[in-house]
Amino acid sequence: MKKAVSPLIIFLCLTASICIAAVPKPAIVEKPNEWTADVRFTHPQQILLNTENGKPVRFWYSIITVTNNTNREVEFYPRCEVLTDTFQLITAGNGTPDEVFNAIKKRHIGTYPFLELLEKTGNKLIIGEDNAKDIVITWPDFDPQAKAIKVFISGLSNEIAVVDHPLLKQDDGKAERVFLRKTLELDYDLGGDPAFRNDTKLDYAAKTWIMR
Repeated sequence: MKKAVSPLIIFLCLTASICIAAVPKPAIVEKPNEWTADVRFTHPQQILLNTENGKPVRFWYSIITVTNNTNREVEFYPRCEVLTDTFQLITAGNGTPDEVFNAIKKRHIGTYPFLELLEKTGNKLIIGEDNAKDIVITWPDFDPQAKAIKVFISGLSNEIAVVDHPLLKQDDGKAERVFLRKTLELDYDLGGDPAFRNDTKLDYAAKTWIMR
C-alpha cells in the first residue's frame, strides 16, 4: 500500500522548485560597469591546533589568489561560507584563532610569502598581477557524517541580481526583494571513515559561478 504524501512535503517541494527556477544565472557577457576578479585556488586541507589540555582542534583551509585584470581599481569585500550535505552552514573565519593563521603562513611561507587572512584583507583590489592577493580562508571542522561540502566565496565580482521572494511579502502586499551576488561555488566529495578524521579526503568535483 502506498502511503499518502504529506501536504507539508508537497508544499516544501513546490517552494524549492519555485526558488530554484527563480534564481538567475551570472551573465555570459558582463555589463560595462561590472567586473569579476580572476581566481586561482588550492583545495581544502586540514591543520591541527594544539591546545593547553593536549587535545588538538581541527581546522580546514584553502588559499585563493585573486587578481584584478580589469581596467580600474575595485572595492573588495570577500566572504566565504561552507555548506555540508547535512545542512550545516559555517561562516569561514568565525572562531579561528590567530595561531591557526600563523601556522598556515609558516607552512606556506615559500609559496605565499605575503599571505593574508580573509577577514583581515584590505578592501581594495589594485590592477595587475603584481598586486594580486594571496588569501587564506579558514573554517573549523565540520560534521564528520557529511559526504560532500560546498564552498561559497562571494565578493569576487560586483554583479548582482534582484528577484522577488516566492513567499515573503511587504506591508503593501508586494513581494520582498532579494539581492543575489555572483558567487564562486567549489564542490567537494568526502571519502574515508568518519572515525579516522585525519584520513578524510576531499575529492574535487566542480567549480561553478552562481547567483547566491
